[in-house]
Amino acid sequence: MSDELKKLRASIDALDQEMLELINRRAAHARSIGQLKNGAVYRPEREAQILRRIKEANPGPLSDETVARLFREIMSACLALEKPMAVSYLGPQGTFSEAAAVKHFGHAAHAIACISIDEVMQKVEAGEVDYAVAPVENSTEGAVGRTLDLMLATPLKICGEVVLRVHQHLLGKSKRFKKIKRVYSHAQSFAQCHEWLNRNLPGIQRVPVASNAEAARLAGKDTGSCAIAGDMAAERYRLNILTPNIEDEPNNTTRFWILGAHDAEPSGKDKTSLVMSSKNVPGAVHQLLTPLARHGVSMSKLESRPSRTGLWEYVFFVDIEGHQREANVAKAIAELGEKAAFLKILGSYPAAVV
Repeated sequence: MSDELKKLRASIDALDQEMLELINRRAAHARSIGQLKNGAVYRPEREAQILRRIKEANPGPLSDETVARLFREIMSACLALEKPMAVSYLGPQGTFSEAAAVKHFGHAAHAIACISIDEVMQKVEAGEVDYAVAPVENSTEGAVGRTLDLMLATPLKICGEVVLRVHQHLLGKSKRFKKIKRVYSHAQSFAQCHEWLNRNLPGIQRVPVASNAEAARLAGKDTGSCAIAGDMAAERYRLNILTPNIEDEPNNTTRFWILGAHDAEPSGKDKTSLVMSSKNVPGAVHQLLTPLARHGVSMSKLESRPSRTGLWEYVFFVDIEGHQREANVAKAIAELGEKAAFLKILGSYPAAVV
């Protein structure tokens, strides 16, 4: 071994020791804060501020995404010193919803799989878990209607969001394409990979199942089957990645809401989500949007859904930039309340730190 290599390894050992001491010092401070507040408290706005600052200060060579992931795990472990956080998500294990929960809360959180979005929210409402992770929209397939419908009645607040880059892989026990007789996956994944399947596996039977994780489980039982799913499912069910990233849209992304019993404080870069309905008069929808323009509030999303209260009646889900405590946002919302037949603030929360 050369002297230069010995010197570099010795430097790495010294840095590892220094990092260990610093991480434990940070954990001690976090525990002291938790004790002052009678238990560890998840503060989404504080975590968002930390991650933004870390990414802005990152000199490399590690990527911003890698650095953010490392610090997320450190924060997760520090919170768990007082009490591991319990988080519900749409299961089973190995789904993209589980990946979103891990991305936002880290591996120290206790993630609990649920059989439906309804159960995901009910567990928080009943106090069985601290937070829920619910899918709200996909860049290719659009809104998740069940999540939006449930937000009309739930007392839960949106206190965060996660944006997950969705990579769909072809998975299987066998490494040979010639043996493939059928492909399992969720209907949305089939839609997201439709063109790739037509080009590369024409004529192969496509079997829709309840989730990508279930597809991976089934593919793990039969060398003649494969599945379309993500990295977590491949690891969970010990499958080979036959072909990575087979999604037709290279920027395929799913957005999730973090739901809890409390609002988030302003973080400096926030969103506010609303749901409202218009009065049954000419030009009512246009009138709903004018307060936003009048007070200089930018709208980033407008989604309509049947209201389920009457034929051809709709509610509108709206995302705007800014926190409801900001003066211009508060004025716009107050004016909306006067013009709308129904208005509910779903929550103000930090914009996702991608």
